[in-house]
Amino acid sequence: MRFSVALLGALAVMLPARTADFPAPDKLPSKPGLPDPTVAFDGTKITSVQDWDSKRRPELKALFEHYMYGQFPAKPQKVDSRVLFEDAKALDGKATLKEVQITFGVPDVSIYLLVATPNGQTPAGCFVGPNFPGNHTVVADPRIHLPTQWVPASGPEVVKNKATEKGRGKLPDTWPLADIIARGYAVATFYCGDLQPDRPNVLEGMRATLTKAKGERPGDETATIMWWAWGIHRAVDYLVTETSIDAKRIAVVGHSRLGKTALLAGAFDERLAVVIPHQAGCGGTGPSRHADPKAETVARINASFPHWFCGNFKAFNDDPAKLPFDQNCLVALCAPRPVLFTNAIEDPWANPSGQFQVLKAANPAYKLYGHEGLTTEKMSAPGDPLIDTRLGYWIRAGQHSMIPEDWKVWMDYTDKWMK
Repeated sequence: MRFSVALLGALAVMLPARTADFPAPDKLPSKPGLPDPTVAFDGTKITSVQDWDSKRRPELKALFEHYMYGQFPAKPQKVDSRVLFEDAKALDGKATLKEVQITFGVPDVSIYLLVATPNGQTPAGCFVGPNFPGNHTVVADPRIHLPTQWVPASGPEVVKNKATEKGRGKLPDTWPLADIIARGYAVATFYCGDLQPDRPNVLEGMRATLTKAKGERPGDETATIMWWAWGIHRAVDYLVTETSIDAKRIAVVGHSRLGKTALLAGAFDERLAVVIPHQAGCGGTGPSRHADPKAETVARINASFPHWFCGNFKAFNDDPAKLPFDQNCLVALCAPRPVLFTNAIEDPWANPSGQFQVLKAANPAYKLYGHEGLTTEKMSAPGDPLIDTRLGYWIRAGQHSMIPEDWKVWMDYTDKWMK
């Protein structure tokens, strides 16, 4: 995909001005232990919601942009939507199913948002989030858009990184629409690769709009996970303006790398009432500072997936303790909204125990609002009940996956916090 100079210039204005100038990574001090999110970069202790909202929250966002995820793109000046099909008698007449193409002035880049809403239950709360292999894998409906962009070879019936008709309806358990509708919730999902394909070495998707043909990329250029999070925000734009979904009851959900995306999206958009990152691990819900030999490290994730994070993040491979934040600070940006971490015991790579510590270390931000976050000191085990506090936790038996059992727990949690 090629973009004209004029188009590159037009898209550049989508980026907000940088809010601060921060030191080079090698000039930062090494500080072990998860940092207190309510201590500002200059060492000032934040003691009020007013100071948190006016000083520390914007500062934390700017720090995460500069050193980890890249610049947060602003909302595009013009967004258009087009309903591709709408079926008011889907799922045995219990739901209305439609797919919407959302465009924002970038050639060959669209979000195809698949939306299912329960009939006779409006306004409904809604789960929103991206999926890995395409909307067509969720429901075997020939009307659903088949991705034309690159897709991972691990997807069902993928041939040479292209989706095929044989993949339709092959992964219904990842987004079990009938189960979600039966609980009275709507659901909206899109293929992450339509916005930004998940491969590092090809200049394509939204990354191509910001990288000049010549010259090195800036260290804080918008990276893939930030683009996916931005895509969730564009989906929310549509849901709150063009549907009967309850704008105050939208939960964001994602698994693995898309769990990282869900947490980032929630931290940067207060319209998301509940944030549920599932098995998100390093770069998401897992701490960057850890000594767990079974868990992924900053160095390993940057080597394997260099496009997920901005260039500056690579400078912390050897000493993540130099980061002026950790992932508990990303959770803190969601305060006072509920955040639920969910995991599986056979997925040590995602660092389930480290994630529990991240939740505990986000508590100070919630206390500013007069709320308790995580209220227990003991990490749960598989078979234990859901910890459904404002900062919640749950772990099941099994491996790295997204299954109906997870969805039941997520809906139990949102039943408490959104109903």
